Amino acid sequence: MAVETTLGGVRVGLVRPLALVVTPLLVAVVAALVLRTSEAGWVRSRRRWLLFGSRVFLVTVLVVSLAGPYTVQSRTVSEEPSVRLVVDRSASMAVTDNETGELARALEQRGVDVDTTTVGSATESRVGDAVASSLAPNATVVVASDGQVTGGQSLGEAAELGRQVDATISSVDVTAAETERYVGVTGPSKVSAGVNESFLVTVDGTQLNGTETTLEVTVDGETVVERTVTGAGSVEFEHTFAETGSHRVTARIDGDDRFARNDVARKTVRVVEPPRILYVSRGSYPLETFLSELYTVERAESVPSDLDGYYAVVVQDVPADELGDQAALQRAVVNGTGLVTVGGPQAFEAGGYGDAPIGDLTPVDYDDRDRQSTVILAVDVSGSSEQSMAVQRGLALDVLSQLGDQNQVGVVAFNHNSHAIAQPRQLGGSRDVLRDRIRRLQSGGATSIDVGLAGSAAMVDDGDATVVLVTDGHSNREPAVARAAALSERGIEVVTVGVGGNVREGRLTAIARAGGGTYLRASETNRLRLFFGDDQRQYSGDGLTVVDGTHFVTEGVRFTAAPGSANDVSVRDRASYLVASGEGTPAMSAWRYGLGRSVAITAHDGSGRLGGLLTSPDSLAVTRSVNWAVGDPERLATDVTDVSDTRVGERTTITYRGSERPGTDDPSFVRTGPREYRATVTHDDAGYQTVREATYAVDYPREHAGFGKSPALTAAVQTTGGRTFDADDAAAVAEYARQRSVRERAVEREWGWLFLAAALALFVLEVGARRVQTIRHRRQDS
Repeated sequence: MAVETTLGGVRVGLVRPLALVVTPLLVAVVAALVLRTSEAGWVRSRRRWLLFGSRVFLVTVLVVSLAGPYTVQSRTVSEEPSVRLVVDRSASMAVTDNETGELARALEQRGVDVDTTTVGSATESRVGDAVASSLAPNATVVVASDGQVTGGQSLGEAAELGRQVDATISSVDVTAAETERYVGVTGPSKVSAGVNESFLVTVDGTQLNGTETTLEVTVDGETVVERTVTGAGSVEFEHTFAETGSHRVTARIDGDDRFARNDVARKTVRVVEPPRILYVSRGSYPLETFLSELYTVERAESVPSDLDGYYAVVVQDVPADELGDQAALQRAVVNGTGLVTVGGPQAFEAGGYGDAPIGDLTPVDYDDRDRQSTVILAVDVSGSSEQSMAVQRGLALDVLSQLGDQNQVGVVAFNHNSHAIAQPRQLGGSRDVLRDRIRRLQSGGATSIDVGLAGSAAMVDDGDATVVLVTDGHSNREPAVARAAALSERGIEVVTVGVGGNVREGRLTAIARAGGGTYLRASETNRLRLFFGDDQRQYSGDGLTVVDGTHFVTEGVRFTAAPGSANDVSVRDRASYLVASGEGTPAMSAWRYGLGRSVAITAHDGSGRLGGLLTSPDSLAVTRSVNWAVGDPERLATDVTDVSDTRVGERTTITYRGSERPGTDDPSFVRTGPREYRATVTHDDAGYQTVREATYAVDYPREHAGFGKSPALTAAVQTTGGRTFDADDAAAVAEYARQRSVRERAVEREWGWLFLAAALALFVLEVGARRVQTIRHRRQDS
């Protein structure tokens, strides 16, 4: 590790300071070699000491050279002003007042060298790639684009590269000059016959204020929605498919705008037979009737040895010693069969699950849980939250107050760098110290959440640790998500807490999801007590509370029921804590076991019934629990062709599961696994396509599904410290380029060669002096 100090404004340091440790040893060796003779005479003694001194100096100089001396001095460097201009010519820019050609000429007239890169076509826009290829140390990149990236690197990834090489990304403010409207359809792609499903149709675009369009939605040619949409908006509708097979959902809008190809959106829905479910119970419960309305349900009082053909097994309130063949159940779950375990007075800890094989399959523990954890509180102190720093500190203190005294807690502050404020220590004896240090935090600098996560991870060993990230989320998404995923692989969970008036909730949700944690709003920090509380800090709520709202089971679900009881269990490490009861005990949890998925519903009314969970809107969580456990409802089917909807110009994979290769050359299938064959296709025209009775939609190009300035471009400008310019303000761009061309540069120089030269010069002088002395002695003797 290098060490350095500052002398007269110049940083002086050593790259390998530990090399100096060997100096005393080498001096001792020199002393033993030079001073060991016992020649008499004052003159000869003086010569030996002079030789010893020169040898010590020689050794010292060589060791210092080996230690790598260097200096760093700031110098003002002036270069020719230049701009790397990225011009977007994609279809989405056709509706803007793009005058970048005039901008380039105006900059050159003002003495600024312009290197122009053109990107984009009628079907795609790889602006991120173009920006990344334009980056260089201290480069000034100006982007004339709406930032609607449809392929390649994202602008967030390009901005991260720019930050690393000290380049800035600025943008030219392009304004939409024409009305452009597009329509899109979202919803499930595979459903069971007879189940009511929801779909969302969105109308959006630019310059839509006060404009109207007629929206028509058809299912297999039959109109299900027809209404007028003013400006931008969305329409939700529900539909029940009675017949199995592929169905077509088409949305159309009218209106006079620039492009017609995005006035029609296409989607397909594959309807399959309800999956076969095994319901295991020894009592009569309403859940069986509820499931029979959605799935093909077979009832048993215990688990049989043969579970082939079942997509999931639902066990309700059965003790372990009466459950049946648990080894067969374990094998089935490992191989992909889902499991939903429903609580009651004879289930979980009351049914002896902790000492039985079924206990290993469920996402809950049955012993008293040691709630001691290692928690790193990572607080965003960047400039993006400077105005709300008082709120930031207040929320960090609030988070600290939710943690029990038994936890090991450390604090990290981060902007574009990470700063260790306090190493992990037991909170009970250091709470006041941590509060004081949090109150002293000051804001400043750019935001890099990935840097904060890396600094937090450096404080802990792999496994059994949690990073609680307090931030507004104004940072590059991709590096932060990647870092959170890397921490999750090390066993470090990431929980995000949003703070401020403009929180990027979608970004923080993605980071938490990648890190195996959950996203909490500032008003939800008391939920941390569910994980890290103690006897004095226990969670209490009113009814059921969603703990992880990002999971498939709970996303968008609103609970109104209060079952009243719950089994005495705790959520396992690495499992998802989905819902908590009003007393703070787990009500719903989930995890993956082998290839299968397992859900535990531990809330009940005391008698084994679900106490309101089978009534809307709560029943949606029960349905989703079983659907999540089932997974692919065609997983066990054969002679099945599976293909997802696609867009014009994008490659699509078609998968066929069967005993033999499909007998078709267009497309051509190749074997990719046992009983699995795949083919790839790319379409140039929008519409519906059919392969082996499987229909899929080819929607209009992605380039026509986004207009107006993208928030990703604004974020890239903020991350790299760039600016936004008007398209006709070439003077401001030129002045900015001149400012960037004059900069303070840290010039580092290595001086090891100088010490080597000094050592060589001393050695040569010494040898020469001794040679002259020898010649003189010979002449005197002669």
